[in-house]
Amino acid sequence: MQDLQTLIEKSVSQLGYELVDLEISNRGKLLRVFIDKQNPADSKDSVNIDDCVLVSNQLGNLLAVEHEIDYDRLEVSSPGMDRVLKKEADYVRFVGERVSIKLRVGIKDEGPNATETTLPRKTFLGLIQGVEDGHLLLEFEGFTYKMALSNIDKARLSPVF
Repeated sequence: MQDLQTLIEKSVSQLGYELVDLEISNRGKLLRVFIDKQNPADSKDSVNIDDCVLVSNQLGNLLAVEHEIDYDRLEVSSPGMDRVLKKEADYVRFVGERVSIKLRVGIKDEGPNATETTLPRKTFLGLIQGVEDGHLLLEFEGFTYKMALSNIDKARLSPVF
């Protein structure tokens, strides 16, 4: 899996995109590749169908040459408005955006409504304030939490409509 991800990431990067996520399902027969532009002009400069076709054709050719990779279907798409955040650069890029976070291990709730008996918190929905020394700074309910990036199990943008 890691070799496949590295191979796809390198190919996608050469085309000017970043690999946001790679999903393998249906016993390895379905490859889902989520891409984003490496250097978008602005927040409205997002991946379109032509970008997906370009990357899909490139990856189709690449994977045809790599005989040990067996798959039936390849899907390439944008990460969507609720894109996953995995790398430190993702959190830096989306400073000021609202994000939903689930931690592996809960952290002490130090918010204004916390009491001595309050259990450790594992889920947050707040605004990204920045990244500092491998920690995410997240504003949640008027308080800034500092959580290790390595402790984040899942993180997705949570756009407001």
